Amino acid sequence: MTAIALPTSATLRKLAPGVLLSLAVAIASFLAAPLLKTITGGQLSLPDMVIALIIGIALHSAVMTPRFEPGMTFCVKKLLRWAIGLLGLRIALGDIIGLGLGVALLIVVSMVVTVAVAIRLAKALGGDAGFGALAGAANAVCGASATLATATVVPDYPRKGADIAFAVVMANAISTVVMLAYPPLCLWLGYGDRTTGIMLGATIHDMAQVVGAGYAVSEPVGNTAVIVKLFRVFLLLPMVLAIGWWFMRQGARAGEARVPVPVFALVFLALCVVNSLMAASPALAASIGYPALKAALGEASKWGLLIAIAALGLGTSLKSILTIGWRHMAVFMGATFTILFLIIAGLRLVG
Repeated sequence: MTAIALPTSATLRKLAPGVLLSLAVAIASFLAAPLLKTITGGQLSLPDMVIALIIGIALHSAVMTPRFEPGMTFCVKKLLRWAIGLLGLRIALGDIIGLGLGVALLIVVSMVVTVAVAIRLAKALGGDAGFGALAGAANAVCGASATLATATVVPDYPRKGADIAFAVVMANAISTVVMLAYPPLCLWLGYGDRTTGIMLGATIHDMAQVVGAGYAVSEPVGNTAVIVKLFRVFLLLPMVLAIGWWFMRQGARAGEARVPVPVFALVFLALCVVNSLMAASPALAASIGYPALKAALGEASKWGLLIAIAALGLGTSLKSILTIGWRHMAVFMGATFTILFLIIAGLRLVG
């Protein structure tokens, strides 16, 4: 019994500083959002998620120490996924089906073209096709997770380790920038809630920033953005296997793919099913106390997302990308702009 309890206690002590710091930033941002609006007489209104991100980035240099890092990593990697899974209670299956075949095809085509362009661009600039695949997958699928999964099927080359690290850093840094930049872009383009959600979910690299950008606009936009992003996450396995197959066709020996199962996405879909069934049977939902349970879990999801965004900001340093060579930057940004332009052009076609 003791042998089992000790590791758990030690793990909690290890995670506590970073989790509590992220919680403190989340609480500060939650309190600051209405205060900021009151002080400015309604002239300046920022969502608590954006405030949490800004506060976190401002504190990065002071708190990025071994003491806080494990807990912050836990918030971004684990807590975020739990909170996203609970978002399924906000969405019904009809919302997913409602995206339509045209949107699904647009997302698939844009992902494939983005990876292909990144590989071509990397080779054209004198780099390795492997880095192009890493950068392309980070942009096309799901940021750092896609980079690490793709690394398992990219053949070894001299700079592979450094390129993986760069792609992970860039995915996080650029995602943070576009999280703030894309919502105003959607407004400028005249997009409604549904189109804005599709655009954000189809173009932003990491799930955390998709959540931050979407729900900072509105709940309907956030719901649509999460659905679209999860569709991209489900395409991680076939995308990674396709990249490995391409390298093998080029005569290289790719590694064995080790793609993490997106359990949080499966939980999300399962809760979507539950929510759809409860919506179709109000009497049953009331008899088992589903409305109260849904409200409680929804509040837990909201705070989980806010804490995760705070941790993301605390762990983000834009300064770290300034020492990277321009060719790597050009490849990554080329992939970012490729998927952005493809989605914008495609949305005009599918309405």
